Amino acid sequence: MNTLKIKEMFPKLSNKKIDSIQKVINGDNAKPKPKINMTTKGPSHKQIIILMPNELGKRFTKDSAAHITNINRILKNIKSSICMDYISSDNKSVSIMTNNIASNSDLQKIKKYIKQSLDDNNSIALPRLPQSKSYLKIVGILYYVDKSYSHISTKDIEHILKNTHIFNEIILISRPRIIKVLPK
Repeated sequence: MNTLKIKEMFPKLSNKKIDSIQKVINGDNAKPKPKINMTTKGPSHKQIIILMPNELGKRFTKDSAAHITNINRILKNIKSSICMDYISSDNKSVSIMTNNIASNSDLQKIKKYIKQSLDDNNSIALPRLPQSKSYLKIVGILYYVDKSYSHISTKDIEHILKNTHIFNEIILISRPRIIKVLPK
């Protein structure tokens, strides 16, 4: 029926052209959409993490609706592109979900608000975005410390990382794992 209507509307079109138009209308010519597999795990960068003690976190999330409203008002006043969606907490931190990735000025304003609302200046860390969790393989550190064949400990590795300038920006999430490198 559709083919006849196309032929009536455009009498000079060839049958091949009408067939190709019909395929477009029916979707026969359409390419299949590629399937997207999400491979990312862990927190989104549209999240702000604020380290604080559990008691403060519970106190802050108790009035989360008011805090979201106030933070969104502050961010709107500085013409920020982000807006808060919701607040959650765990034992060590408070997480704020946003609609976009926060800038450093956004993080500073959020920290100032949280410190003022909780009346605490010492135990609240600078809000930060989630960071990737990676591993670092350091080669060239002797496995045995001395001739007594006692191997290097994780405390020794942590001490080396703290006192070496190239590791200044690295934050250890878990304890280092020491593996003896074999010649194979």
